[in-house]
Amino acid sequence: MTTTTLGALSGDYVLDTAHTRIGFVARHTMGSKVRGRFERFEGRAHLDGGDPSRSSVELTIQAGSLETDNAQRDGQLRDRFLGLKDHPTITFTSTETRLVDETEFRLTGDLIIRGVTRPVTVAFQRTGAERDLEGDLRVRFTGGATIDRTDWGVNWNAATRLLIGRKVELEFDVTAIRRP
Repeated sequence: MTTTTLGALSGDYVLDTAHTRIGFVARHTMGSKVRGRFERFEGRAHLDGGDPSRSSVELTIQAGSLETDNAQRDGQLRDRFLGLKDHPTITFTSTETRLVDETEFRLTGDLIIRGVTRPVTVAFQRTGAERDLEGDLRVRFTGGATIDRTDWGVNWNAATRLLIGRKVELEFDVTAIRRP
């Protein structure tokens, strides 16, 4: 069964971590892009189809789960850029939800990286909603935002400020589950 109306989607959800990808893309000054992802995270959401402004999201990412498929780079990003020892998690808590149309949302919230809190707005598109074989409702979203990593102190030293682009594209491919 496919559910398409926003009102029918109201409820409390948890992230399906097996079917969710939280990724990022940063440009190296040599022209190449570095793509990465986080492997461990958890989140929950409340979707209010009658009044989307009352919807909310909370996300916690384990910073140590960062992967770019290069062990040396991963270690540097975790330790020197993200300050993993003192800041093991990255969190996002929504503060405002705005419905653009029946499937498009703008979610604004507080993103905390390295203990620094800054507001971020993420554009999301609802790409599907259906019941699975167990009767659970699964809703899928894709979205993204571009941030300036230096706003959160994500930097190693003066040389890296010049070698790695400041802009980081955040990418979300999310499946959330509402159980009956």
